[in-house]
This record gives sequence, C-alpha cells and structure tokens, in this order.
Amino acid sequence: MANRNTAGFGLIAAGTMGSTPATSGQGKYKIDAGYNADIFQGQPVKMASGYITDGTASDTTATIGVFNGIFYNAATTLKPTWANWYNQPISPANSEDVTAFVLDNPFQLYIGAADAAVAMAEHGKAFGMSTLAQTPGEENSGQSRAVLDYANRHNNTHQWRLLRSAEDPENGDTASAYASYVVVQNLNQVINGSGVTW
Repeated sequence: MANRNTAGFGLIAAGTMGSTPATSGQGKYKIDAGYNADIFQGQPVKMASGYITDGTASDTTATIGVFNGIFYNAATTLKPTWANWYNQPISPANSEDVTAFVLDNPFQLYIGAADAAVAMAEHGKAFGMSTLAQTPGEENSGQSRAVLDYANRHNNTHQWRLLRSAEDPENGDTASAYASYVVVQNLNQVINGSGVTW
C-alpha cells in the first residue's frame, strides 16, 4: 500500500520526549534584513552570527529548532505583517530586522516524512533533512517540503534522530517512500555548542 503523502512537509511538532507536557513553545529570534534564502514553516534552522538562517544545507549542521513564522513592519505600508514563511529578501521598515519564531525546545518531538522506505534496522539512526530533490517549499501555504534524507543517515553525526513510526494510518507504509516518522533533534546547537558560529 502506498502512502498518501507524495512529498515532504518539513517537521510538525508532536509531543515531547518522555511524554512531558507539550506546550509547542517557541522563541523569538531575528533574521537579518535582506537575508537571501527562503525559510519555510517546518524547516530546520540554525543560528549564524546571531541571526536565524536555513539549517538544511548540511546534514551535520547543528540546529536551534524548527521555523514557525515571522513578524515585521512592511517597508511599503508600514503595517505590522505576519507570515508563516520567510519569502526572501525582506527588508522591513526603518532598517529593522525580521522577527522569527522558532520551536526551540531541544526535546520537542516532530513528525516528518522520509524520502524512501526505512527498514526497522535503520530506526534509531540520525538523518539529515533534504530539500534538494524537490521544491524547497510551497509558496501558497508557506509549508516546507523538506524530507528525512534516507541516503544521508548515520549512527551519530546527523541532525534528526529517527525514533519510531508515527502510526499515521494514511502514511504508515514503511516499505514505501513518504511514510511518517517521529524524530527529535540529534544535533542541538545550544546543547552541543561545538563548531558553532554564534
């Protein structure tokens, strides 16, 4: 049976490690005005030189969390503006930076789709996120199209630890591509701290 999903959808918050209360809390960070890469909702992000940037360029990049939208004052209308994705480049009014909302609990669990069948023996390994094989995101909804990258998995050095099947009835065929899985950050930028440019 094939899965209903035919593309990735980034990462969607779904509980926390240890079944502790899941507030889906998010922190406020900054995106440098004029940053020149799109960031879609559900996409992993990292911090570089104090600003939030795309975190999918390398499977071994430590991430700060998952992107969940932006707020800024529009340069043309001067009106407060919210969007669930960063459509680059955005240069707000008065030389301000863009406020980014990031799901930054390092123990937050997420549901993501894998781009290939994942054998049981691969559960527990660390996967990267990829947007290279498909459109990075959906510009109408702002949702990421990133997937767990089966070809780029490792015992330890990649971003997202695959814990188990998400038990999603419409996307539960683990012998096919785009099944849903539960993952947690494996390389948290704040906790690991090594090799990070703040």
